[in-house]
Amino acid sequence: MQLDKKNIPQHVAIIMDGNGRWAKKQGMMRLFGHQAGVETVKKIVEAARETGISVLTLYAFSTENWKRPADEVSGLMSLLKTYLKSELANMLKNDVQLRSIGQLENLPVEVRQVLEQSITETADNKGLILNLALSYGGRIEIISVAGQLAELCLKGELKPEEIDEKIFSSKLYTAGLPDPDLLIRTGGEARLSNFLLWQASYAEIYFTETAWPDFTKDDLINAVTSFQQRQRRFGRTGDQVAEK
Repeated sequence: MQLDKKNIPQHVAIIMDGNGRWAKKQGMMRLFGHQAGVETVKKIVEAARETGISVLTLYAFSTENWKRPADEVSGLMSLLKTYLKSELANMLKNDVQLRSIGQLENLPVEVRQVLEQSITETADNKGLILNLALSYGGRIEIISVAGQLAELCLKGELKPEEIDEKIFSSKLYTAGLPDPDLLIRTGGEARLSNFLLWQASYAEIYFTETAWPDFTKDDLINAVTSFQQRQRRFGRTGDQVAEK
């Protein structure tokens, strides 16, 4: 099916799940699956750019992932640092702007330094925005915003009755970015796993059994095709949307 170029989701968010189980099925260590997953990231970033997606947010490491075995966490951080170093030239060449959301202060110093360097060097790029969610948790993000707004109220700089969705959104990690139109989860699970809980309120959700290492450009196209076949109502009736 041909994609409708006038109805491409502006912001696609992906929960990249299934690396460990993919590796286990092949009799390999979990880290082997994560290594394969990094290669998929490279392919999907390019595919998103070619498809016309403006923002791609990848759930790379959650706040809960710190609870995993120390050797796996260490391996993931090493893969992240290697990816950032090796892909900087491609991001510059392809006009990709790197951003990151989450509790970045919890990342190892050497990883954070490479991340900050990549963000700085790609800041002027005008193409696809690649937004990596690292040490990210949706609940912690919301709690952080509530704390910031409470502090403003205590200082007398904001009245409680003035707080609305626009003000709340301006304090989120994703401030300045559009909310995701399409949220994809690979690997066969069907839950949000604490990802973009505020931002994904009206995102179309697409679950696939395909593990992240096997996810291809065709799979991304299938997800976008599914998005284009849905009627986005935002609380209105189908008839109201049709009349618009």
